Amino acid sequence: MSGKRVAPMSEEHVAPMSEGHVAPVSEVVVTMLGKPGCHLCDDARGVIERVVADEGVRFEERDITQDEELQREYWEQIPVTLVDGVQVDFWRVDEARLRAAIAKRRRA
Repeated sequence: MSGKRVAPMSEEHVAPMSEGHVAPVSEVVVTMLGKPGCHLCDDARGVIERVVADEGVRFEERDITQDEELQREYWEQIPVTLVDGVQVDFWRVDEARLRAAIAKRRRA
């Protein structure tokens, strides 16, 4: 993973909160880079939505087909998962690694 930072997009998705959880209290943002029709992106979205709901953080999606630079850099890696702009995973989302990255950003 490159560790490169990716600027957040302007539209954000806030995942519904799981029962017993309150609204987000953190400024941590999980971003998924993907594209329409990507079945791995659909799988990743399900994992990410569950984690962000549990953790109370924001979720954004960016369509790489709408950004030439992102498309050039990430085309063969999608979906790519980032936490506060830092790459955490690609192709598949590892739930434990995503939770650990969120916890690390909260401690920073």
